[in-house]
Amino acid sequence: MTPRRADDDASTLIHCRLGELLAERGMTLTHLSEQVGVSLVNLSVLKNDRAKAIRFSTLAAICDALECDVGDLLTRSEQPARPE
Repeated sequence: MTPRRADDDASTLIHCRLGELLAERGMTLTHLSEQVGVSLVNLSVLKNDRAKAIRFSTLAAICDALECDVGDLLTRSEQPARPE
């Protein structure tokens, strides 16, 4: 078995629950974008599990706006997400 490098499809094992958290709070992606100062496009990429990276400052701002912890926003899956 070949050892897995940290960047080898690692993002497919991470699921972003942004859409779920927004729905729970009755908040739109547009409103979150205005609150945290991150573009709607970048938040959409994150929401749709297409992000390859996220700045800690962005992560902190999103968590502050949604009143959640990092572990509420990002979860780890044992199986890679299926492409849509």
